[in-house]
Amino acid sequence: MSRPVAIAIGALVLIVGVFAYLNAGDVEDRHASQREAEIYIEVDGERIATVDFSAMQKLEEHEFTETLRSSEAAPRDHIYVGVKMRDLLQHYDLSVQEHEQIIARAADGYTVALTIEEVLEEDNVYVVYEEDGEPLAPKEAGGSGPYMVLIRQDEFGQRWTKFLMEIQLR
Repeated sequence: MSRPVAIAIGALVLIVGVFAYLNAGDVEDRHASQREAEIYIEVDGERIATVDFSAMQKLEEHEFTETLRSSEAAPRDHIYVGVKMRDLLQHYDLSVQEHEQIIARAADGYTVALTIEEVLEEDNVYVVYEEDGEPLAPKEAGGSGPYMVLIRQDEFGQRWTKFLMEIQLR
């Protein structure tokens, strides 16, 4: 093996090691979020709240029917129960209007950016925890929960965020 190739391989191993170390804490947060059914709220990079199901129950609950459209199956209606994301954020005295965007981050790494207008719009962005009368099961149990962001104006559900772990205000 030539010297430049050995140096390149060594550099790649070092880079992978650094990223693994930096992401180790995030992995534990992901597991804890799913295991404890918690959502972390961050404002400008600082965690300001950990929301569990008992905190969710203090907010006004909404039940609604939404049609799930998929390229793999016929459209199906589901009944969801949850809270408006804006109500959840206001419960923690967060002024959504002071920020440029809201990020919903899932335990599997999926991330969706929401505009402030979307979140403030009536009957649009929800954090749901029940589907068709059953609690959303965590990923490990084959579910899409324990929490999911559902955007009612997203016709095909492409921006719905299963396994919600964190809401970031930026």
